Amino acid sequence: MTTKPELYLPPEGTWERRNASSVGIDPAALDTAVQFALDNEIDWPVDIRLANVGDDAPEWAEKLGQFKERGGPAGVIVKDGFIVAEWGDTERVDLTYSATKSYVATMAGLAIDRGLIKSTSDRIVDYEAGKSISQDATGERIDGFNTAQNRAITWEHLLQQTSEWEGTLYGKPDIVDWNRNLASVGLGQTGETGRRDRKKPGGHWEYNDVRVNRTALALLAVWGEPLPGVLKREVMDPVGASNSWEWHGYDDHSVVNIDGLLSESVSGGAHWGGGLWINTLDHARFGMLYLNRGRWGDRQIISARWIDMMTVPCGLNDQYGYMWWLNTGHVRYGESASESTFAASGAGGNSVVIDPEKNLVVVTRWCADVPGVVDLAARAVIEP
Repeated sequence: MTTKPELYLPPEGTWERRNASSVGIDPAALDTAVQFALDNEIDWPVDIRLANVGDDAPEWAEKLGQFKERGGPAGVIVKDGFIVAEWGDTERVDLTYSATKSYVATMAGLAIDRGLIKSTSDRIVDYEAGKSISQDATGERIDGFNTAQNRAITWEHLLQQTSEWEGTLYGKPDIVDWNRNLASVGLGQTGETGRRDRKKPGGHWEYNDVRVNRTALALLAVWGEPLPGVLKREVMDPVGASNSWEWHGYDDHSVVNIDGLLSESVSGGAHWGGGLWINTLDHARFGMLYLNRGRWGDRQIISARWIDMMTVPCGLNDQYGYMWWLNTGHVRYGESASESTFAASGAGGNSVVIDPEKNLVVVTRWCADVPGVVDLAARAVIEP
């Protein structure tokens, strides 16, 4: 049995590059993967405010948060912890769309590890009982979980996107994402067409950004402090990330009051603006943390138990875990990538893909065919 090499973990401010052949990668095949990424830039305007990413109905399409112009194609391929290929401006901070969802899930995992959430099978209503949660600008109570439809919703339902939560948040109703065309955000499939009925919690899988934003708000209530500060302290600083990343909500639209705590509640993507703005190398450090089973140096930042939990396929969508996309049956990332591959995936080809068996992390920005890049990078690995 071949033993995988110990991972190199880059110190803060630097990252060692290695020749591809020195870590068991075919250089010519790797060059093909990089060229493929460059040749397949996403067909989006530079001013990404002009892209109706969610394919929303006009009455719900208003942008709420900040945007910035996008950069060009960029990415890195990391093997055994060493950078073996890179392209574009890897230090440019860009929106990352729904790859942010995997950072939201990380906040949940840390809360489980710290005992702030006892179990993913717990009901959210029990964690918000007795709390006053309102929108600061209007003073209006924010829709929560103490209703006939929402009372049974658990953390697992939220994380797997099967909650069927009913409500409106920051002016967006949950039905905005009913029958959503996922091909529009690069997820390779259409939504269920013609849906008319709401199911019970756990009864329907749906990619729903309103509910993800409500998850982020529920986690803010659990932590009792803004999530960007938690991410910085618990994850990004320990892995040596830069200070250039930002995590936005929808400005005044998503400033909430939780028992006197005023905070902007962050969004789980950039469907209506905001989300995580981050550079390629910081994304790669985040991916390396998960490749190394949550450990960085002598510190276990997030538990291996959580990583196992979050990569269990959802019963209603075996390509999805706890806000991480999976490669179950080699459907999403192909036969060359390991079936255990999992990814933070966002519109515009903004992805962090982790292949634990091949010791690979692939980060792409503004790429129209992320699975194609991943497949070529995985093929470039020379099997022992």
